[in-house]
Amino acid sequence: MSDDVSTAERRVPFAASLRSKHRLRPAELLPLVAVAIVPLLGSGYYPLATQIAITVIFGLSLDLLVGYAGIVTLGHGIFFGVGAYASGIASVHGWGDPVSGLFIGAAAAAVVGVVQGFVVLRTARFTLLMLTLCSVFLVSEVANKAGWLTGGADGLTGVMTGPLLGVWTFDLDGRTGYLFSATVFVLVWIGLRGLVHAPFGQAIMAIRDNPGRAEAIGMAVRPRLLIVYTVSAAIAGTAGALQAEIDQFAGLKNVGFEISATILVMLALGGTGRLYGAMAGPAVYLIAQDLLAKINPAMWQLWLGLLIVATVLFVPGGLSSLADVFRGRGKR
Repeated sequence: MSDDVSTAERRVPFAASLRSKHRLRPAELLPLVAVAIVPLLGSGYYPLATQIAITVIFGLSLDLLVGYAGIVTLGHGIFFGVGAYASGIASVHGWGDPVSGLFIGAAAAAVVGVVQGFVVLRTARFTLLMLTLCSVFLVSEVANKAGWLTGGADGLTGVMTGPLLGVWTFDLDGRTGYLFSATVFVLVWIGLRGLVHAPFGQAIMAIRDNPGRAEAIGMAVRPRLLIVYTVSAAIAGTAGALQAEIDQFAGLKNVGFEISATILVMLALGGTGRLYGAMAGPAVYLIAQDLLAKINPAMWQLWLGLLIVATVLFVPGGLSSLADVFRGRGKR
C-alpha cells in the first residue's frame, strides 16, 4: 500500500512539470499581437507582412524536420514548389477557390513527401543531405521540361484566385491576401505547437536525441520519421500554394535550390527546435532585406550577409535563444 502511495506522489510533480512545460506563456502571444498590429500600420505594409507570414509557415515546416526530428535537408523547397504548382495548375483548369487550393497543394506535397521520405530516410547524415540536394535538381529539371503543364522557364501563367469564401476578393490593396495568410499562419502554428507537445512530438525528439535507444525500447523509428516528414512536406506545400494564390503565379524559383537554402539560413538565424525561431528568423531576414534594399540597392546582400554571420558567431543558438540568455539559462 505504501509503495502505491509513493508512486502516486511521484506522479503528481511529474504531471505538474509536464503541464507547466506545455502551458501557453504570455511571451508566446507576441506573434498574435504582431499579426493584429499590421492592419493598424496601413495598407503599405500588407505585401511585406504577407510575405513574412507565408515564409514563416514554410520555416515552421522546416523546423519540424531540422529542429524536432533532427533531419537536416537541402531540398525542402521541393515541397513548397510542388504545392505552388499543384494549386496553380488547379486554378488554371478552373478550380480557383483559395481554401481548397491550399488543401490541393498540401496533398500534392504530402504525396511527394511520402515517396521521397521512403527513399531518403533509409540513409542518414551526409548521404541524406546529398539525396535531398539531388532531389531538388531532379524536380527542377522535371518542372522545366514539363512546360506543357508547368509553363517551363516562363512560369505558370493564367492563375486566377477566386474570392475568399466567395466574398472577399484578392485586390491590389493586399488586405485580403494578408488576412488569409495570417489566418493560415495562426492555424499552422497552433497545430504544430500541439503536435510537438503531444506524445508523438516527444517521441520524435527522443528519436532525434538517440535513435538507437529509441529503437531499443520498442519505438517504430522509421514509420514515425516518415510521418513527420510527410506532415512537414504538407505544411511546406500549404505555404507554396498560398504563395501561388497571392502572386497568381508559380515558377521554377518556387522549386529551386535557392529557396531551399534561403529558408535554411532563415531558420539558422532564428534558431531551431523552438518554433519561435522559425518565426523570428524569416521576419528579421525579410525586414532587414527590405530596409537594406531601400538604403543600399547595390550592396544590400553584403550587409545582410554580415548580419547573418554576426548572429551565428555571437548568438549560435539563434535569435530565439536570446530569451534564455536574458533569463540566465542555456538552451534546453
